[in-house]
Amino acid sequence: MRRFFSIPAVNKTLRAGLCAAMLFSGIPTPKMDAQFKSESNLVILDISVKDKAGKVITGLKKEDFVILEDGKPQTVGVFEFQKLGDDAPPPPRVAADKTAVVADKKAASPAEAKPAAKPAATGAIRYQDRRLVVMLFDMTSMDIPEQARVIDSATKFIHEQLKPADLVSIFSFASVLKVEQDFTDDKDRLEEVVKSFKIGEGAALAVDGSDGDDTNGEDNGTAFNADETEFNIFNTDRKLAALESAVKMLGSLPEKKALVYFSSGISKQGMENQAQLRSTTAAAVRANVAFYPIDARGLIATAPGGNANQASSRAGSMLTGGRQTSLRAGIENQQDTLVTLAADTGGKVFLDDNDLSLGLSKARDDVDSYYIVGYYSTNGANDGKFRRVQVALANKSLQAKLEYRSGYYAQKSFSKFTAADKESQLQEALMLGDPVTDLPLAVETDYFRLSKDQYYVPVSVKIPGSEIALAKKKGAESTEFEFIGQIRDAKGKLAGALRDGIPVKLKEETAAQLASRSLQYNAGFVLPPGKYTLKFLSRENQSGKMGTFESKFEVPDLVGPAQAGLKISSVIWSSQRSPVNSAIASADNKKKVIEADPLVQDGQKLVPSITKVFRRDQNLYVYVEVYDPALDGTDKKPSVSATLSLFRGRTKSFESAPVRINDYLTKRGATLPLKFQAPLAGVAPGKYTCQINIIDENGRKFAFPRTEIMILPAPKAAAGAAE
Repeated sequence: MRRFFSIPAVNKTLRAGLCAAMLFSGIPTPKMDAQFKSESNLVILDISVKDKAGKVITGLKKEDFVILEDGKPQTVGVFEFQKLGDDAPPPPRVAADKTAVVADKKAASPAEAKPAAKPAATGAIRYQDRRLVVMLFDMTSMDIPEQARVIDSATKFIHEQLKPADLVSIFSFASVLKVEQDFTDDKDRLEEVVKSFKIGEGAALAVDGSDGDDTNGEDNGTAFNADETEFNIFNTDRKLAALESAVKMLGSLPEKKALVYFSSGISKQGMENQAQLRSTTAAAVRANVAFYPIDARGLIATAPGGNANQASSRAGSMLTGGRQTSLRAGIENQQDTLVTLAADTGGKVFLDDNDLSLGLSKARDDVDSYYIVGYYSTNGANDGKFRRVQVALANKSLQAKLEYRSGYYAQKSFSKFTAADKESQLQEALMLGDPVTDLPLAVETDYFRLSKDQYYVPVSVKIPGSEIALAKKKGAESTEFEFIGQIRDAKGKLAGALRDGIPVKLKEETAAQLASRSLQYNAGFVLPPGKYTLKFLSRENQSGKMGTFESKFEVPDLVGPAQAGLKISSVIWSSQRSPVNSAIASADNKKKVIEADPLVQDGQKLVPSITKVFRRDQNLYVYVEVYDPALDGTDKKPSVSATLSLFRGRTKSFESAPVRINDYLTKRGATLPLKFQAPLAGVAPGKYTCQINIIDENGRKFAFPRTEIMILPAPKAAAGAAE
């Protein structure tokens, strides 16, 4: 199997490796489907028809609509007008359906949760002349005061502001997505559900002792050991995936839906994936769902020195506005994704307003009368291609403005793909920018200086084993992965690329546990300083599941005059060191890989913890490089000291013994390596801020890189034995 990297910018060839990484399953990962699939070739469109003044044009018949699919005329088979004006007579009452609540309040993943509402027949209009509003409470993003505020606002809206045509459904998201209530206009039942939410649920990340592998971070033939709940912690994608799952549950209803999303913003400090964001908005458009995010924090006014949750600024920075600018930038960062969700689905975002119920009313009123039009496509080919839909009125003199979705993807079974189909699918997903999230990916990029204008950029990719379908072959389980990666510079020019195909064969007993384990793929590029965009694609070739990951990153110039502070590399946070042979697999030319990769030392490769989730029975390994430290005037040697600290809130829970280094790395110029190894057995489970305190004693320069980590309990068996 050929493995190669094409790096035009530096004319170097490197190799990639695949690590089979062992994880133990926690919270199930939602299963995604990025393509719209119509049943029996029935395509449903929600069409808004308004005149120049923005008033709904009523009285149209199905003969008044001309529908083309890929330029070919289609015959309307489903036609209804949804009259939602305030002057409409009250529709028949819809009884509250309590069976939609997850049985016994058990947690259900988005993939397992039952649809909130499902028509009796495909294309059937279940809620005639009713306005559908969905409230989704994201408990994981809201602090306790914010949860209380949204519960009060939702209760006020239900009790005082519901209109006769309104039907409301309630979803919640703590660690998993739940359907709390099907669509109903029963105010008493809706209030009961909202008031049943426990204040504080999801506000802090709760952990429990999931069973797992009895390891302590040393090599056991794998590359990683951590609980699979890591895919739901510090990961922006999981919130977006939950929203996508909610959208797909609602997709069985042909009516328009307004989804009101209560949250305190979606942070971009986790593993952001632009592909997942686009997939979520695309799914919402296909399901006729518009997002109406409401920032539960209301009107935000920041104190000059910061609030009581964090330390105050020092010296004059409090007065210069730097602190204020930083705080506001953080808030805007959290709101950016909410703005995108609303803008790309035709909804509206409500920020900086203490009257949250007003946002609910505006979201409801934004759903106006519309036509439901359906047709059976004349193209029955299951080719997986995009079908473009065009709608017009037969009477062009009306000069009406029509709003509708522009098309859909046809079905296609991966098992029927030819080799050309498979290759075409990869190229289309990569080049055309269509987001694909069937196969969840977590990706991390880092940087280390090799020379004045060259940096090594390791790329680590993790795939949850529960998403992988294996086929038995000759008594062993096996599959094959294909990987394509592209890095483009700020001008869009290709700066680096890889294409790889790697078979994975596991022993019988190991393959049986794959549902609770993960695979990690490691690659690397050599790049000059600059701003870049990474697009990574992976496909598992038994099921055809495919995932794309997109993110922006920067390789700083650690030589130029702009770098006045202490110059350091990325910080690698890890729980595992594995032999080079297992990390590089069967790739050739291993010597070049070892020489280029700073994470390979003494025959061991440090495997980055992409998701920053560890267990108490593991060691925490930390690695960072310091460049161009100041020299002592006497012996002309550097002197850099550092400590590793863990903070829980503002309380220091752990601090390592100081480390002092004076010797440069061989063949790496003025580079000092800092290494830490800290056992986590004495650290209580929970969420921590991990910080390295680096001091250049000669140059009197400082650096304090930090990250958030989660420490989970040790496996039950190991914990019981220890106690």
